[in-house]
Amino acid sequence: MFQQLSNTQQRFLRGLAHALKPVILIGGKGLTDAVLAELDLALEHHELVKVKVSAEDRDARDEMVAEMVTKSRANLVQRIGNIATLYRRSRDRQQITLPR
Repeated sequence: MFQQLSNTQQRFLRGLAHALKPVILIGGKGLTDAVLAELDLALEHHELVKVKVSAEDRDARDEMVAEMVTKSRANLVQRIGNIATLYRRSRDRQQITLPR
């Protein structure tokens, strides 16, 4: 399905993601097909994206983030509050070279 990231790789990606702003915002309607399509495009173009999840409670946010990771076939790099950072290597144009 998707590659497992080592601790070194996750630390590297967290460093890259530090300055990023969320590019996908999930609002009251939740995780729709349109949001998933935009997430897929953003991951293909940027490889590393932040997603802001606005949900009622922590359990709903956890569920949305888990569903997002599964459906987008991405790796969850980190999650702080309502911001999740996702990574997926681009099929066509790889931009981020991960350390070993």
